[in-house]
Amino acid sequence: MMSLFAQEMITKGKQEGRKEGHKEGRKEGEAALLLRLLQRRFGTVPTWANGKIANADLPTLEAWSLRFVDAQSLDEVFAVRM
Repeated sequence: MMSLFAQEMITKGKQEGRKEGHKEGRKEGEAALLLRLLQRRFGTVPTWANGKIANADLPTLEAWSLRFVDAQSLDEVFAVRM
């Protein structure tokens, strides 16, 4: 029989695991959508852009997705903004 503490730790671990999985799933989905949009608009996406997308965090992917709307080139999507 498990202690109440052990049960709480297992429950907490499961919740954190689900939360992290959800976050990673969102990131993967956002990256896949951005890649499809870029391919549709600009044609073949170069290796350097694929690498940037694969290594980006969720807020960056979201920012690039918004820039895509007005961008006239891949460089404009990925331009570093200060």
